[in-house]
Amino acid sequence: MGQKVNPIGFRLPVNRDWRSKWYASRKELSMFLFADMRIRQHLKRRLKTAAVSKILIERAWNTVRVTIFTARPGVVIGRKGSEIENMTNELAKLADGKQVKIDIVEIKKPETDAQLVAENVAGQMERRISFRRAMKRAVQTAMDMGAEGIKVRVSGRLGGSEIARTEWYREGTIPLHTLRRAIDYGFAEADTSAGKIGVKCWVVKPAEKEETEQTPVTGAAASN
Repeated sequence: MGQKVNPIGFRLPVNRDWRSKWYASRKELSMFLFADMRIRQHLKRRLKTAAVSKILIERAWNTVRVTIFTARPGVVIGRKGSEIENMTNELAKLADGKQVKIDIVEIKKPETDAQLVAENVAGQMERRISFRRAMKRAVQTAMDMGAEGIKVRVSGRLGGSEIARTEWYREGTIPLHTLRRAIDYGFAEADTSAGKIGVKCWVVKPAEKEETEQTPVTGAAASN
């Protein structure tokens, strides 16, 4: 049996960072971990149409800072910041009453963000679009937007078939064992009439552009 490792966790000591940044005692560890999970699940459900790629959670003494990476910051912010205020109150309850600050970071090229690509393919499959067409379009769009390589893989009862199988498309270079290459990875699930279909995506971005893909939109002032 092949042994698989998550590409993001594999690169944590080299060129990736943790998505939860805090230190806790043994008593608080499980409580903080569960709170982080509830916050991420709540935001994913609430911002389903906002193209949220990832959520970074940082904890200080009595403060929780939540950074949302999204391709549609206007949907997250809402009119005159009304959505930010509502979300702040909701997250404060999930964080056991601690002070919550929300930051928003815009993703300039969602076509080359692995998580958003996987969710896009899954969304198309839920709308009964052919999985081959959805995968080919995602691969071609990512390469046109400057990606050095992309691989999209779907597994499950494809096309409503009785027997589950795996299909994948790849273009460019995907050096999965080269640690110095910051390979982006995303996973999503499509709920179809035949059952769940898993979608995995790997994207290799140009080395010089990896750090300039995202620019902050609002800081702590926007959450007040």
